Amino acid sequence: MSPESTRRTFPRSARVRTSAEYARVFDVARRTAAPMLALHFAAGGEGARLGLAVSRKVDRHAVGRNRIKRALREYFRSLRPRLPAGDYVLVARPPAAKASPAQLRAAFDGLLQRAGALPAPGPDGTMRPAQMTPPSSHSTPDAATG
Repeated sequence: MSPESTRRTFPRSARVRTSAEYARVFDVARRTAAPMLALHFAAGGEGARLGLAVSRKVDRHAVGRNRIKRALREYFRSLRPRLPAGDYVLVARPPAAKASPAQLRAAFDGLLQRAGALPAPGPDGTMRPAQMTPPSSHSTPDAATG
């Protein structure tokens, strides 16, 4: 096996690619924003697709812009199976240039939760299924009687 075949790829089917696709998303999508990123989400299609817009206003240097895109693309790869079908276009803002990959992932996560694409984390930081009820460790028969 060659090293290229073992590398995880980001297939064309998982990308928003053409200017017409970006224009459609910007026209019809719901938008939510944070200081570092803005998310435009258009539901529908045959799977989750990612588009990235990182301009020179965010970082003058291509190395910095590519670092932002690489971190967001890698995180999207890991989330893609759990996301509803649709086009997700992330627009980076200037504070993203100074953010660590972990901060970029956290901002992306928060936007996905606000958009309704991911459930909010539980109080202990773990994702909980919607049908799960909270533990009943606080209500004991002795506490009810007095």
